[in-house]
Amino acid sequence: MLVACAGPMRTTSNGNVDPAVVAMYSQVETEPFRIPAVAVRKIEPQFYRQLVATPPNVTSEPGTIVVDPSSRFLYLVQADGMSMRYGIGVGRQGFSWTGAAVIKDKQAWPKWFPPPEMVARDPRAAPYADGMEGGLDNPLGARALYLYQGEKDTLFRLHGTFESASIGQAVSSGCIRLLNQDIIDLYERVPLGTKVVVLGGPDTLPPPDGGPVPPIEVGTAPSPNPIKNPI
Repeated sequence: MLVACAGPMRTTSNGNVDPAVVAMYSQVETEPFRIPAVAVRKIEPQFYRQLVATPPNVTSEPGTIVVDPSSRFLYLVQADGMSMRYGIGVGRQGFSWTGAAVIKDKQAWPKWFPPPEMVARDPRAAPYADGMEGGLDNPLGARALYLYQGEKDTLFRLHGTFESASIGQAVSSGCIRLLNQDIIDLYERVPLGTKVVVLGGPDTLPPPDGGPVPPIEVGTAPSPNPIKNPI
């Protein structure tokens, strides 16, 4: 299976998981493609979706999405000092951009366009030079949110993943990934026009395995319905 990013597998000592968490991440059968249950015991509990007190470094108004790449958390700010917090995996591109943007496109089972560099070097990607349709092999997972500044596509994405072990990790490429069950939840909570703030992270991201730094890959996808820049 082609993936936009990949991280090391790991297990946790999290032997007893709340049945509510297991249910939250159970198999989804109401989608066009059946989404497998998440192996929640392989994810640290702090990265489960949960309502938390909004941390001091998150100062945005309710309704705002705040991405904290360094902590591997995404917050949907709510009222009364609380936020819905999601665990994320952060690709190299996820550390390369900070600032504020708005969601101008939302796609269910989005089409994925591999970057030209990937198409050139990976024969598995070449057949998808014109895009891979949504599905279980698509690196963007079940949903994608596309961030714009004005009419300019930032190329920064919030998207799903089938690689559950990458949550809470720094991975080799891509943007910000959430478990498919979580990106579906977030997708339903936020309308077009939602403000997204990406907090500053490290200037450079070391490779997760301590090896050579892999090339940065830009193409997690142009929006399937791109908004044209003004001439």
